[in-house]
Amino acid sequence: MLVLLDRDGVLNENRDDYVKSPGELVMLPGAAQAVARLNGAGHHVAICTNQSAVGRGIVQPAMLERIHETLREHLARAGARIDLLLACTDPPWAASDRRKPGPGMLQEAMRQFRVGPHDTVMIGDDLVDLQAAMRAGIRRILVRTGKGRKTQAAGIPAEVLPVAVHDDLAAAVASLLGA
Repeated sequence: MLVLLDRDGVLNENRDDYVKSPGELVMLPGAAQAVARLNGAGHHVAICTNQSAVGRGIVQPAMLERIHETLREHLARAGARIDLLLACTDPPWAASDRRKPGPGMLQEAMRQFRVGPHDTVMIGDDLVDLQAAMRAGIRRILVRTGKGRKTQAAGIPAEVLPVAVHDDLAAAVASLLGA
């Protein structure tokens, strides 16, 4: 199985002012261990994240790479790894199909791992994650971390359903792995 993860609000704390430096990347409790569980079960794990702060000129591409290296270090300390990290840096006003809610990044990940929609799941905290997954034809899981509680409270549109909802990444992974 290919497990696609949003970054902010799923793995690390979501910030309204963007994660602009490695020091601002704060992992959510249990997230790294949840990724390690997926790795240990033999599943591929990829991040598909909108990072418009780059397209907006707030974060330089080299800084985004440093932030992602810090993320990889946090994961490695828990015995976890990401097999692929895709980031769409498009600003909202110049969005390509890669920017969620477009399915481009999710489809790119599926092509890279040569898996179809039936073997793929997306875990996110925002409606755009669910919409991208629906457009890519893959299973959808909402976590209540990050923007997840607000997303759930606003009501999930019927066209995006069905969506499984879990408290956090650890609970979503436990459900996926059946334990």
